Amino acid sequence: MPVPWFLLSLALGRNPMVVSLERFVGPQDAARCSLGLSCHLWDGDVLCLPGSIVSTPGPVLVPTRLQTELVLRCHQETDCDLCVRVVVHLAVQEHWEESGEEEKFEGAADLELEEPTNASLQAQVVLSFHAYPTTRCVLLEVQVPAALVQPGQSVGSVVFDCFEAAVGAEVRIWSYTQPRYQKELNVTQQLPDCRGLEVRDSIQSCWALPWLNVSADGDSVHLVLAVSEEQHYSLLLYWNQVQGPPKPWWHRNLTGPQTITLNHTDLLPCLCIQVWPLEPDSVRTSFCPFKEDPRAHRNLWRATRLRLLSPLTWRLDAPCWLPAEVALCWWTPGGGPCQPLAPPLPQENVTVNKANEFPLLKGHPNICVQVSSWKKLQLQECLWADSLGPLKDDMLLVDTRGPQDNRSLCALEPSGCTPLPSRDSTRAARLGEQLIKDLQSGQCLQLWDGDLGALWACPMDKYIHKRWVLAWLAFLLVTAALILFLFLKKDPVKVAARGRAALLLYSADEVGFERLVGALASALSQLSLRVAVDLWSRRELSSQGPLAWFHAQRRQTLQEGGVVVLLFSPGAVALCREWLQDGAAAAPGAYGPHDAFAASLSCVLPDFSQGRAPGRYVGACFDRLLHVDAVPDLFRTVPVFSLPSQLLDFAGALQGPSAPHPRRLEEWAEQVSQAMQPALDSCLQFPGAPELRRGMEPGAGNWI
Repeated sequence: MPVPWFLLSLALGRNPMVVSLERFVGPQDAARCSLGLSCHLWDGDVLCLPGSIVSTPGPVLVPTRLQTELVLRCHQETDCDLCVRVVVHLAVQEHWEESGEEEKFEGAADLELEEPTNASLQAQVVLSFHAYPTTRCVLLEVQVPAALVQPGQSVGSVVFDCFEAAVGAEVRIWSYTQPRYQKELNVTQQLPDCRGLEVRDSIQSCWALPWLNVSADGDSVHLVLAVSEEQHYSLLLYWNQVQGPPKPWWHRNLTGPQTITLNHTDLLPCLCIQVWPLEPDSVRTSFCPFKEDPRAHRNLWRATRLRLLSPLTWRLDAPCWLPAEVALCWWTPGGGPCQPLAPPLPQENVTVNKANEFPLLKGHPNICVQVSSWKKLQLQECLWADSLGPLKDDMLLVDTRGPQDNRSLCALEPSGCTPLPSRDSTRAARLGEQLIKDLQSGQCLQLWDGDLGALWACPMDKYIHKRWVLAWLAFLLVTAALILFLFLKKDPVKVAARGRAALLLYSADEVGFERLVGALASALSQLSLRVAVDLWSRRELSSQGPLAWFHAQRRQTLQEGGVVVLLFSPGAVALCREWLQDGAAAAPGAYGPHDAFAASLSCVLPDFSQGRAPGRYVGACFDRLLHVDAVPDLFRTVPVFSLPSQLLDFAGALQGPSAPHPRRLEEWAEQVSQAMQPALDSCLQFPGAPELRRGMEPGAGNWI
């Protein structure tokens, strides 16, 4: 008795299409022609050798179109196989003088033959069939009477019954003549599986498949397999790839009824399910129920990230194919949205998981990459910020070359591209003459050079000082008095005018976490904080050693009224607990040459245990990577923030009374939160985080 087949929940998409198929009995292949033609099918298969294209000796008969139809070839009433019927449409193609060209028959009716003929035409038409692991070629002889020979006109069709194929297989069919006069025709078709067949009870390979129900319940998705207690089958979850083979994610051999639970964060548009009975040569049926699920598309963009492979090579990493366009833009610190840079890289489609080259001469921290889908910005990242430092106050000059060597120069500003020179009241217009001189004297960095123009980045630091030179002269006495006053006070007062110092300490658990710390440090630098982190001081760390480097940085930071930031990760928490349990300092060689966090615990722990930490230390951890409650109680005597959800409070605690306007701080927090999200997602190793994988081990109950 057949076991019921797949039932797909209405909440996740439409029911599978039902196909009604024609039946015929008989194991032999056959061919038949339309009225007026005569045809013959050669016995047995032939070699699949299309050969090269040759010139036509005169009017010839060629295939013009392929059609396929699914039928059932039955041996008994309930013992049938899926079969592909092929219909080949034929037309007369006339002789051409030119050889070596591939001609089309359409539009040739108005051309005349070199010499009229009333002879009939005969052609040998080959049908080539491929469906892994089967390949077949058959030969059809077709003859057209002289009365039907009209150049450029269709003469009819020939029908071949039929190529057997497995349920759910992908088949490819080619058609050409021997000898070959034109490019072969081809068609690719995905055959339906047992879910889409009205007569599935007639195909024995469909009988042993289990009943799978996919349903949504809040934040969870349940895969319910309702089968008998003794039935053995295999279940595979995989990511279907447009390019390359599918990537398996989770696979189990199961017995009896099962309920498998997935979290909504696991859903992706390319997440597919394949199931088959554990029997020899069993049919595997796959379906992808989350293609249109909005949650799956949101998860896909959260898992997508941009990577800089080399100074000018980048890649868009994503678990699935996605429709995306990429463009370059210029981001000025505190200057509004990122300005598109159309000349070097106009918006174009991008292939995921493939290396791409930037058409630039050099990288710059202010050049960012924007990824859009359906005209909506999905991802923006300044790839060079980690290696070249934070954003710079540079002016981008656009040198445009027109016809007849006409050139124009403008400066890119938030309001648009300001022509130079100009009488406008913008910043670039006021400094137009100086910027042109800087460009001519070689003080600007050339970023791109092409047929349409060039891009130059000109430093603006010196003009900030020149602009206020008269004001500084007017307040010279006041400034001198202020300098004297600050000199007499303690060092923290002097440092306050330059921004508060912040020392970041973290445990180098992995490369992804270091990238996350680097993104946070770059963001804090934009708040006028003087950030110190071992990631930016590798040379000093290697020469001094982690313990000596930490002592020097801690002493300087605290003397200047700064703050020490402890960034807790799972590895950092484990180190702290080891120190708290052992109650003894680690040996000098117990930590690596760059592990400043492990070296710092010998000084940090006494500060906390003796009550000296409040006001001098701040703690932080990252959302979804570590919960605040996981931080040891000793360290929670100071504020501990979860980032980026509490980024606003964290920045206020670091800056203290000198924090900028709340509105500006909110804008900064929003931009930094978006910039940190790809680095945070990479640390979670999505999809397939360790928690998920542990939960899917046998004996863990429901798999999440």
